[in-house]
Amino acid sequence: MIDGLVAGKVFGQPKQGQGKNGMYATAKVRVATDQDTIFINVICFNEKTCTQLLALNDGDSVALSGSLTPKVWEAKDGARPVLDMVAHGVLTAYHVTRKRKAVQGEPDPERR
Repeated sequence: MIDGLVAGKVFGQPKQGQGKNGMYATAKVRVATDQDTIFINVICFNEKTCTQLLALNDGDSVALSGSLTPKVWEAKDGARPVLDMVAHGVLTAYHVTRKRKAVQGEPDPERR
């Protein structure tokens, strides 16, 4: 497995599921490269990570960290690369703004 950090845009709406071991969330993230676009199939099992992923909408920017598995998808016009990710962390523009304020010493309005 490969530990990775990827940034892209949510493609479609993330979905919630229920397995025998608890809740999980899935999503697709589209990542642009120099020549092509790669889709990443994301799944997470951690409750906090799932909640953060499910709060996103189609087109939202996101950065995800977790373990990656490279695969090949056979399309009608040829093979395409795809990645599967088990996400351990989610970072959005909301999180960046909140962390920046914390570093600068500004109070967090959600922590009262």
